[in-house]
Amino acid sequence: MTQLVPPHGGRGLKPLLIPEPERAEESKRARSLKRVPMTSRETSDLIMLAMGAYTPLDGFMGHDDWRSSSIDMQLADRVFWPIPITLSCTRDLASSIAPGEEVALANGETGEIMGVMEVTESYAIDREFECKHVFRTSDPAHPGVAKTLAQAEVQLAGRVRALSEGVYPQRYADLFLRPAETRALFVEKGWVKVAAFQTRNPMHRSHEYLAKVAIEVCDGVLIHQVLGALKPGDIPAEVRTRAINALVEHYFAPGACVQAGYPIEMRYAGPREALLHALIRQNFGCSHMIIGRDHAGVGDYYGPFDAQRIFDTLPAGSLDIAPLKIGDTFYCHRCEGVVSARTCPHGPEQRLYISGTRLREMLSNGEDVPTSFSRPEVLEILRAYYANLH
Repeated sequence: MTQLVPPHGGRGLKPLLIPEPERAEESKRARSLKRVPMTSRETSDLIMLAMGAYTPLDGFMGHDDWRSSSIDMQLADRVFWPIPITLSCTRDLASSIAPGEEVALANGETGEIMGVMEVTESYAIDREFECKHVFRTSDPAHPGVAKTLAQAEVQLAGRVRALSEGVYPQRYADLFLRPAETRALFVEKGWVKVAAFQTRNPMHRSHEYLAKVAIEVCDGVLIHQVLGALKPGDIPAEVRTRAINALVEHYFAPGACVQAGYPIEMRYAGPREALLHALIRQNFGCSHMIIGRDHAGVGDYYGPFDAQRIFDTLPAGSLDIAPLKIGDTFYCHRCEGVVSARTCPHGPEQRLYISGTRLREMLSNGEDVPTSFSRPEVLEILRAYYANLH
């Protein structure tokens, strides 16, 4: 019997992907159904449902779950869930769909039919209401708010049977691991305490420090990359993967890390998204989630450690995964290494603060990036990428 943390909801993993032998026939039948085009975020959410990362959800949320997760961070049945997972639809299309009717869910960009949903409910939402609760702002300059405000007028709810995981299993064959697969891998390695490190950036020296702190207190670390759509200026997953491979090869002990990727599209919801990331990593079998400075934030919408503090507000039993909170990290010239504010006694004149945003700026502007900021093997890969851009 596994000693890993249980999947969220306490009833086992719930992947919604139809078994391979049934997929061809079901896909053929789906082509005769009305099509509901999905945004990139909704397509990403469907793949997360397909792989079981959104356990225990069985489809897109109805009104009561939408409202309860927006306000109280729980489903209508009181299971913890911090961000709504919904499917939008035009009013005209929604009015043509009868209750109980099955529809085909199609990738709005490629037209691929990704799944079938039996529609149990259609409802309108107050998009500003959702934004103010989930993002703490309704400012359309916030990328997550902009996506939410751009949703069509009506939401469709119902159980989903997924037919595809899109391009991810082929494009990222070495990274695309489902929750059942990471759990099996952890068991094979004899890991019980596993820390997850979320990244949408190549790992710089502070990231390396965070992961190594986690390895000191856990059996190993899952370096878990975002493979879904990012905001403009972020470094593509293919480049990021090469950079992280170089870092792990040269600066981590063999066998200390598992690398994987997952197809979520970032919402940049700061504290709320930190909770969702933790819930997802619990489904992947992780007992701890590294939460550093400004986790899943953007701009100055959230305080630097709001994503850590929100875990302290949760009712007991909300999650079985624990946050691994690490404070301000920086390179100290006197200490001659990356340290944290809890361990370094030196003043600000000795501190070099490292961020993914600043690293991207330096590379984009052709500035000289010191090795105190990023490892030379990583910089070589990133410089080549930015040189090709220019």
